[in-house]
Amino acid sequence: MPKLDFLVKDIADLKDSGLYNTIRTLEGANSPWVQIGGRKLLNLSSNNYLGLANHPEMMKAAKDAIDKYGVGAGAVRSIAGTMDLHIKLEEALARFKGREACVVFQSGFLANAGVIPAIIRKEDVIFSDELNHASVIDGCRLTKAPILRYKHNDMADLERIIKENGNYERKYIITDGVFSMDGDIADLKSIAALGERHDCVTMVDDAHGEGVLGKGGRGVVNHLGLGERIDIEVGTLSKAFGCAGGFVAGRREIADWLKQRGRPFLFSNALSPSEAAGCLKAIELLEKSETLVTTLWENSKYFKSAMKEAGFDIGISQTPITPVMLGEANVAHGMSKRLFEDGVFAMAIGYPTVPKGKARIRAMLSAGHAKKDLDYGIERFVKIGREFKVIK
Repeated sequence: MPKLDFLVKDIADLKDSGLYNTIRTLEGANSPWVQIGGRKLLNLSSNNYLGLANHPEMMKAAKDAIDKYGVGAGAVRSIAGTMDLHIKLEEALARFKGREACVVFQSGFLANAGVIPAIIRKEDVIFSDELNHASVIDGCRLTKAPILRYKHNDMADLERIIKENGNYERKYIITDGVFSMDGDIADLKSIAALGERHDCVTMVDDAHGEGVLGKGGRGVVNHLGLGERIDIEVGTLSKAFGCAGGFVAGRREIADWLKQRGRPFLFSNALSPSEAAGCLKAIELLEKSETLVTTLWENSKYFKSAMKEAGFDIGISQTPITPVMLGEANVAHGMSKRLFEDGVFAMAIGYPTVPKGKARIRAMLSAGHAKKDLDYGIERFVKIGREFKVIK
């Protein structure tokens, strides 16, 4: 068999099983309504929670930064790529999060790939929620330390595993703050207490909590009033903040160490000036007003209530993430395709992103959606849900 021909069969198998992901191409900004293939569609697939990705003030800040600093940083942060914009952004994020210090990475994925192997040795132990994001899983694997998974959000199971492995000198509990596929929130209060009781470092990846939960979008730790009881916070700037990048916030020593040993910081080009400037503007907007966050939650409650009343199973979500649970991948992909034909861009998600038999369409809401937009989406979900006999 010629080299790599096995991929032909593997791709065919994906298509036959309904797991092949058709990637749509946007022909303009990622807004509440998008253009794809020359058609205008309601966008229920974006992580642009607050509508900041094309906010006029964000766009101006990015353009001004390009005029002053150019398109790229031109180097890694540790050599010649650190600009005053990066320092200002790190200081603003630390203030926003109520932390001593912060380090900015090129993405949320790289923030996890940076901090986890930088601080965890192969002789340590990691206690990881079984539904943690792929970036957490990959970061943990890079450490070569034993990774002990506990049942999702099951604090009794977590404590059992901690007690059974109390002989390790350094122990780490790592969890998502908001679980991206189901929209539920980690039991961080119990995790903080377990960390204190059993001398474990606690870390949360709050990608879907930043800009969504807490006062003015300060995240899940702020939302639950935990302050420094959670040792390390990882966040992204590519979702609610509308730009790109990720960060790690916590004690100053963590930031200092990551600037010495965080491999994405040391070996990948710095965040572009326009992205850093846009992120700075996003923080400024959130510190100035909570209106966008409030609107996001109002839209979420309205959409979820209508979908539930229509008979859809929307799972256990506690956030604007709204999984429409459909079970089989072929059903989810079929409904997604019909919604697309009927003017709604809502992507299906199946294995391996979620377990087999738990395929869904994940509806993502934004502060930019008007009530009439949500009504448009609900009406088409109901119509097509009846076609597929998932509701009456």
